Amino acid sequence: MTTQNSVPRSTRSAAVIGAGQTGVTAALGLLDAGFDVTLYSDRDQRSLRDDVPATGTALEFGITQQAESALGLDTYTGRAPRHTGLSVRIAGPEGAELIQFDGHFDGYVGVAVDTRLKADERLTAFKERGGRFVVEQVTPETLDTIAAANALTLVATGRGGLSDLFPIDPARTPYAAPQRSLLTVTVTGIGHGKDVFAHRSPAGGAHSGFSILAEQGEAWWGPYLHKDAGPSWAFLGWARPGSEWETRFAAADSADSTHRIVQDLYRDFIDWDLPEVLATQVIADDPHSWLKGAVRPVVRSGIGHTASGHVVASLGDTSAAYDPIAGQGAQSGLIQAQRLVAAAAVHDGPFDEAWLDAQYAGFLAVRGDAANKVTRLFLGDPELAEIGNQLFAAASVDPKFAAALVGLLHHPQPFLEVDSLDAANAFITRVTGEDAAALLGRFAPAGKFARSTFADALATA
Repeated sequence: MTTQNSVPRSTRSAAVIGAGQTGVTAALGLLDAGFDVTLYSDRDQRSLRDDVPATGTALEFGITQQAESALGLDTYTGRAPRHTGLSVRIAGPEGAELIQFDGHFDGYVGVAVDTRLKADERLTAFKERGGRFVVEQVTPETLDTIAAANALTLVATGRGGLSDLFPIDPARTPYAAPQRSLLTVTVTGIGHGKDVFAHRSPAGGAHSGFSILAEQGEAWWGPYLHKDAGPSWAFLGWARPGSEWETRFAAADSADSTHRIVQDLYRDFIDWDLPEVLATQVIADDPHSWLKGAVRPVVRSGIGHTASGHVVASLGDTSAAYDPIAGQGAQSGLIQAQRLVAAAAVHDGPFDEAWLDAQYAGFLAVRGDAANKVTRLFLGDPELAEIGNQLFAAASVDPKFAAALVGLLHHPQPFLEVDSLDAANAFITRVTGEDAAALLGRFAPAGKFARSTFADALATA
């Protein structure tokens, strides 16, 4: 990764449409690389921080943190509670408790930071360093004028907004609809010590917890840094189409109702984690600490054209909308932004279609395609289901492989070559140094997951 500090200054102009985490990161990076940058948003800074929900949990690992460091930005690893592993529980049909493992992050940590906090702090730095912040709704018509006036125009308005300017890539977009309904809420009430979720891992609250229920969906708890409450916890749930969870998620209409739905979900389906969940508390001062919805995983072109034919580039969720089940959205957007900034800072020619296409192709090769495939793995895509069964079973037998499997969330690239059961076995053998068949021969169903005895939560209940 190339830092902007090693490149010559430029006097060219750039425009970034969208002041979310990825957009403002790119704008600040270009500004620090010497560009004359204008950042556009349909909301003012206070509204961006306080009038909208966070766009997700935005869990980021080592490679993404390196991208932020290369731009001279805070990675929040010194401020946010750290994730040092992922504890997994998988229940099959009729709730049979089948697979459990605790994967440690090897050589890196994760942090989940409120995107409103990151965007706000980076926007403040952008304005203090001389960037122009314009509050207006950018339409396709006004984008045409903006693109004509700037050497480089990036569109980071997310899945809505101006995304239709960028054609969907059918070869990289296997789904015609969302694969899950989503529900999230941020809470306080429990800490991050070894006594929290101790039944899952000796690391306790330093490991996030992921539960997969074959007939319902998935549920995740993880340490989080809230914009106002500070160190906290985030829940994120995924409901399969037609499931009871989907019906329950749909009833959420506030932070309080979401919290009740989540607690009832754990009473009825995931009782092994119930005491901690019962001890959590809603963040009363943030009415936007919850969110529900659905994401159709879509990969779009990196290039769009305005009415007059000016070329513009997609960025972040505008380029690729990932289901958040594998945590690839925020990570990929920040990596894409850093790569674009580094390349633009040393580029002497025009930012034309050929140059932008080459940058996007490079991003897809080093991150985007692998992130897409790992997301499909964790979604239980039918094409990858047998491979997934093999990998998750191996993780329950061998801690080294458990670390490698959860490590795909940090660095998904190794999974690109796993396209068959034979390739999955080769991956297992390469990581563990043991014949995959022999290792898998030692697999046995969990039978019964350990239940929490979290004393404070039991007293609260």
